[in-house]
Amino acid sequence: MIGAIIAKRKLNSAFDALNNRDVDKFLANWADEATFIFPGYVSVGGEFKGKPAIRDWFGRMIKQCPKINFMARHVCIQNIFDMTGTNHVAVEWDVELTNKDGIQVKNSGVTRIDLKMGKAVLVKDYIFDPEAVKKEWGEA
Repeated sequence: MIGAIIAKRKLNSAFDALNNRDVDKFLANWADEATFIFPGYVSVGGEFKGKPAIRDWFGRMIKQCPKINFMARHVCIQNIFDMTGTNHVAVEWDVELTNKDGIQVKNSGVTRIDLKMGKAVLVKDYIFDPEAVKKEWGEA
């Protein structure tokens, strides 16, 4: 259970960092060799390997969206007692954002996170409204 509490705190801290546009703090609990997968609905979709590539991706998102508000709704943790081994987390979230063109977008999704020694090694987004993603990135 203590592992679940720690994971939820880290997750909430990461969302707060992203909302505050602090990409380095957001990536603090990502492994250097992590992989991030974003759906292919838009030109920025794909698989990004290594912290520098992931930092660049989130930096682009911050530039594209001056206003971001992610809200974690539900967090599911496979092994609630694990604190240092391998674990799997799923978080259901809502987001409200405004892109640099002033277009407001709301969306929801689920992010799957694979952890190893407390660090994210694989993060994969599943987003419910592909059309909203296109609007967010100015590709609608």
